[in-house]
Amino acid sequence: MTRNLLEPPETLLPENEAAQGELAAGTDPAEVAAHHPTFSAAWAALAEAALDADENIAAYAYARTGYHRGLDALRKAGWKGFGPVPWRHAPNQGVLRSIAALAKAAKAIGEADEFDRCRQLLADSDPASLEATGVA
Repeated sequence: MTRNLLEPPETLLPENEAAQGELAAGTDPAEVAAHHPTFSAAWAALAEAALDADENIAAYAYARTGYHRGLDALRKAGWKGFGPVPWRHAPNQGVLRSIAALAKAAKAIGEADEFDRCRQLLADSDPASLEATGVA
């Protein structure tokens, strides 16, 4: 497969085995976020749980934190604010899930512009993330 030289390369976040191991072991995501505050997957899990409980403001806050921590990690990994962030790469899923949760929370509180912006960021990062996260 040839790469489009005008498009930046995929951004692939590094593994965080300690944090992922804690989540996989069933540790409360709030505890994981406290131990690993830069780990977007913990914030995404908190946001998703809050959305499931119809706690939309809490979901928005958790998702916003995961979103910002994820953007910091992406930039550190060489992302310039655009370009592919593939869903298939598991370490990327925390930030993509945070963006999706932020979109859903924004929609739930009537913030249409934020929903549209987050949805577009997911589509630009990897269209597969829209289906995987259920953002329509």
